[in-house]
Amino acid sequence: MTNSLASRISEFLSFYTPFSELSAEDLYAISLSVNVLTIDKNETIFKIGDKLHDRFYVVASGLMHISLISDAEENLIDKPAVGEVFGLRPFFAKNNYATNAKAIQDSIIFAIPVFAFKPFIANNTKILDFLLQNFASSSSDSTENLGLGFTNEGGKTYETQSEIQFFQSLEYNKSPLLVHSEETVQEVAQKMSDSLVGSALIHESNLPIGIVTDVDLRSKIATGRFTITALVKKIMSSPVITVPENTSLAEAQLLMLQNNVTHLCVTSDGTDKTGIVGVISQQDLIFAQASNPGVLIKEIKRAPNAIALHKIRIKFEDFIQNSIQKKIPLSHINTIAGEVNNALIKRAIDLTILELGSAPVRFSWFSIGSQGRKEQLLFTDQNSFLVYEDVAAENNLMVKEYFLRLAKKVIAILEVVGYNATTLPYLASNPDWCKSYTEWVNQFNLWMNFPGEKSNVIATLFFDYELAFGAIEIEEQLNEVVFKNLENAKKFYAYLGAETLKKPAPFTFFKQFNVEEEGAHKNLFDIKNRAILPLVDAARLLTMSHKIKGINNTFLRFKQLAMIEPKYADIYLNAAEAFMFFSKLRTKEGLKNNSTGQYILLEELSKSDREKLRSAFAPMKELEEVIKNKFQLTYFM
Repeated sequence: MTNSLASRISEFLSFYTPFSELSAEDLYAISLSVNVLTIDKNETIFKIGDKLHDRFYVVASGLMHISLISDAEENLIDKPAVGEVFGLRPFFAKNNYATNAKAIQDSIIFAIPVFAFKPFIANNTKILDFLLQNFASSSSDSTENLGLGFTNEGGKTYETQSEIQFFQSLEYNKSPLLVHSEETVQEVAQKMSDSLVGSALIHESNLPIGIVTDVDLRSKIATGRFTITALVKKIMSSPVITVPENTSLAEAQLLMLQNNVTHLCVTSDGTDKTGIVGVISQQDLIFAQASNPGVLIKEIKRAPNAIALHKIRIKFEDFIQNSIQKKIPLSHINTIAGEVNNALIKRAIDLTILELGSAPVRFSWFSIGSQGRKEQLLFTDQNSFLVYEDVAAENNLMVKEYFLRLAKKVIAILEVVGYNATTLPYLASNPDWCKSYTEWVNQFNLWMNFPGEKSNVIATLFFDYELAFGAIEIEEQLNEVVFKNLENAKKFYAYLGAETLKKPAPFTFFKQFNVEEEGAHKNLFDIKNRAILPLVDAARLLTMSHKIKGINNTFLRFKQLAMIEPKYADIYLNAAEAFMFFSKLRTKEGLKNNSTGQYILLEELSKSDREKLRSAFAPMKELEEVIKNKFQLTYFM
């Protein structure tokens, strides 16, 4: 007979991550063992130092506060609301609670036994990933960060981040403490203490035969089960769970949960028949998750200054490099990088408003160029413009002065973070690009209706705008202006088409790569202007001509074009792949040389990469023909 309470609990949980990953039958089975707790306002579920419970918790109604003590003050680090989980420490740690959990409203809490849920984690990486991110982000064990409760805003990047865990590499102790089986527990404990490590591997001729952890010392020695003079082989865990050197974060998570262990021994081939290379601890997994993009975004939101933001962005650069090495699709990395870059811009604006005081009217900050297209992986240029609401003429100067001061401070913060603001004039701190809504309407009308007239040079990157901060209504109104102008825009399209075809050629007359002939970049190939930007411009022009809304990213623009125009589908799909190849090559070059990656020494490329680079230009000639034919380029030619 069906249990009606379990059915209601199961139905409730099915709407929330990570429970939505489970089947209805599995959810019902779990719900049969759930306890329903009624918690009064200000009542505490657990406190710092309490022994771990055998369950974790889900908020069914009400609101909780999770806090910890730092510098003798209680600091709020998370606010689990309806449908959110908390109290995950029993899954990932053995020591006592490190945070307080208190109801700030009368609440109903579902208490889910760890033993009932654990089997489903070991078989579902998405669930495991979600829980570990939450634990890493709301734990005092996180590196340089005390609790940044992971919230997947809008569900934008959960799938991609989950997939990345299959590739994400781990930093672990490559010089583990090695001891012999005939040593006493006291001797081993002293060595662990001196080495500041939580484990010791017992070996014979560098082959692992067992492991002792600080948990063993507490559970087997401190309880009196064994004396400190006992041989370490009496308390070691054996056999040791071994893994190869290239074990990913997800694989390590699964193995620890499946085998109920807190350490893995790394060996040359992943078996106990080859030499010890290192040891992976549960703490290593937590530290790895602390560099996860979802956690970093939460860390960004709490950063107190520009220097802290710079450190977070450096951590994310390591993530980008590891992701590329692990062959994660660049489209996935771009998506996540776009969210991280937006979070950095938002925090820079938040910090500035805290300093200057509230804005006099609503405004919107737009990223343009590679930031606006969510294609910026390196520390390259920042480009932006600012739109503020219309005000009475007599107040415009005062309002504009406020926003110019705000823009200058924001851009200065982002320069400290690492984004260059000196090479291009397209910045919100420039009075030309910090204007009222009506002034911006006039600007876009002028660009689109009178292109090329009266020295009206169009900065095409302004049509790759992305709202980074502020009133979404301003963005929507600006979209209406742009798309209304596209209704009768033959001259505008022709102008953009002509500009697209003016980009410098990648090859000489003799089919050799065109390299810079003089200056600081002599003999280097400009992959940005000769390869990437022609594709960026072509994708923008073609999607605008189809009045496609909501897609700025070049790769996605070509993908969308392939669906809309089947007769050119092959050209567009090849262009999309070429763009990703060029972008990846530039990113790898930039990471290697700590540069923008714009200029490449072709001689340093492998023969294979040089051939791939040459081949990648093939669809560009076909793309040029499409543009010439579609827009009948007689204007400006």
